[in-house]
Amino acid sequence: MDILLCTAAVLLTLLGIAGCILPLLPGPLIGLAGMACLAASSGSGVTGGALLAWLAATLGATAADYFLPAWVTRLLGGSHAGQTGATVGMLAGMLFFMSVASLILGPFLGAVAGELLHDRRDPVRAVRIGLGSFVSFAVGTGVKLAVCIAMFACTLAEIYPAISEWFSGLW
Repeated sequence: MDILLCTAAVLLTLLGIAGCILPLLPGPLIGLAGMACLAASSGSGVTGGALLAWLAATLGATAADYFLPAWVTRLLGGSHAGQTGATVGMLAGMLFFMSVASLILGPFLGAVAGELLHDRRDPVRAVRIGLGSFVSFAVGTGVKLAVCIAMFACTLAEIYPAISEWFSGLW
């Protein structure tokens, strides 16, 4: 059973990394499921407290990914329309177009469109706010990716001694 749980942990944490880039896959949440599989295996050093810490990291990374573009849009002087546009652009890219390019361009184009709908007189400002939204989206994705890579590294570090034991018993 431990081999199955450890294999599931590795596969889920790898899928979590992929989910940071692929639309519609909640990467950190999938990685957290992998950590839970690892904690369920016997002899695992992953405790309930560690799982709570990974849960906090998962929630923080997910919140940063979803809310950072709208917040930075507002921080750069964007209007409510720009914030809404950044959020709608991100969601539209994720739900309807389902490609990495649309996820990258969605917050930028949404913020620019929202700002231009609000005030057509200053397209340079709208593009600046759109770029801020794009950069914040990239940072949010980077945070998610860092959390998922850390989960994968912890999973490998945890199961490496077990793998060594399994293979030493074969010879």
